[in-house]
Amino acid sequence: MAVPQPTPLIQIAATSIEQCRNSYAPLQSMVRNGPLATQIKLGEEFSRVGTNGRIETVTASATARLGAPITYAVFEETGIWTDQNRMTRVAETMRRGLAGMGGRSIEVTNAFAPDEHSVAQRTWETQAPDVFKWFPQPPANLSVKNKRDRRKILEHVYAGSGHVDFDTIEAEIVELMETNPAAAQRFFLNKLVAGTGAWIDPADWEARKAPRFVKPGTRIVLGFDGSDVNDHSVIRAQTMDGYQFTPRYGPDQRLTHWDPAEWGGQVPRQEVHAAIDELFRRYDVAVLYADPPGWESELDAWADRFGEKRVIRFHTRRIVQMHDACERFRTDLAKEGTQFTHDGCEVATRHVLNARTAARPQDRYVLRKEADSMKIDAAISSVLANEAMNDCIAAGKAQRKKIYYYGV
Repeated sequence: MAVPQPTPLIQIAATSIEQCRNSYAPLQSMVRNGPLATQIKLGEEFSRVGTNGRIETVTASATARLGAPITYAVFEETGIWTDQNRMTRVAETMRRGLAGMGGRSIEVTNAFAPDEHSVAQRTWETQAPDVFKWFPQPPANLSVKNKRDRRKILEHVYAGSGHVDFDTIEAEIVELMETNPAAAQRFFLNKLVAGTGAWIDPADWEARKAPRFVKPGTRIVLGFDGSDVNDHSVIRAQTMDGYQFTPRYGPDQRLTHWDPAEWGGQVPRQEVHAAIDELFRRYDVAVLYADPPGWESELDAWADRFGEKRVIRFHTRRIVQMHDACERFRTDLAKEGTQFTHDGCEVATRHVLNARTAARPQDRYVLRKEADSMKIDAAISSVLANEAMNDCIAAGKAQRKKIYYYGV
C-alpha cells in the first residue's frame, strides 16, 4: 500500500475509443498541467510512464491488447457492457490480467438497466467482500413525477458535486421523460429502472422482497419450466399466503435452478428428479404446474408417483392461457394491499427483469427474451407457481382436508 508500482501497466477500457476519452482526456490534462509531465510521455491512444510503464485505451476490438498483464484498470460505462457487445468478455479478460499482477480496477458508470445483466449489474450484485461500491440511491419516498421531489433527488445523488447545474439537468429530464422516462431516471436520478418493453417494473419486484423460512410440511405449490441444452430449468415454489421462493435440495442444498453450462452442456435430469422427490417429501405439495415440452416422460413418471391430480401439464405456448397467467402475476405483484412476497432469489430476479412482452392478437401477449443470454425461465416458473396457487385457492385446496376415522 502506498508504494509505487515499479512498472505501472494501466488500461482504460470502454465500448469505443471515444468513450475511453472520458477518463483519458482528463488524465492527459492533469499530466500536462501537473508535476508528472516529466515522468509521463503523452500519446493519443497510449502514454509512456517512466521507462517501461504504459497507460493505454482498450475496446472490444483491440484484441491484441487484451490479456496482457496489467496493474490497474478503469472500466468506463460498464452499465452498457453486456454479452451482446462482447464487453463482458473484455471485463473478464482484463480482470484475469489484474489478478496475475495483484492489480486493482475501478468501474465508472451511470445507473444500469436491471434487465440487461450488464457488467455493472453483476458488480453491484456481487457479495464478494473485497468490492467497494459507491452508488447513492434516491430516497424511495420521492417521486420522479413531482418537480420538488426531483430536485431533492438531484441534491441527494449529486451531493458534493458543486459544479453540477441542477436547472440544466432538470430541463433535460423534463424533455426526456416525454419519450424515454426510464433513461431519464437512470442517467440523471440514479434509479434502477428497466428499459422499454419490460414486463415487470423492478421497483414493484424489489418492493415485494421479504425472505423468510418455509417450514417443512407447509402446504405449497410448485412451478416448473424445463429445458435441455440451452435454456435453464427452474422450480419455483409458492405458499398459500403468496410467498414465492426458490427451494433448495440435496446434500449441498443447491437451488432448484439448473444452467446447462454448469453441468457439461445439458440439464442434469437425475438432479431434477431428486429435487422433485425431496420437495414432495419435505412439503405438502398441493399441485405442480409444469410446461411439458421436452419433459413429457418425466411428467408421466411424476404423475404416476404423486398422482395425476397433483402433477398438471400447463402449456405455456397456449396464448390465451399464458397471457392470463402473466397478467395475473403482474397484477398480484403490483396491486395495492397485495399479499405476494418473494425471497429475492438472484436468479429469479434476473430472469423476471429480463422478461419482455411479445404482442399477440386480441391485445394479448406472451413472454420473450431480448437476447439468448437473457434467460427468463425462472420468470416462467414463477408465473406457473402463482397460477397454481390461485387455482388451488379457487378450488378450495388451500388447506389439506382432514380425514376422520370412525370405529364400530
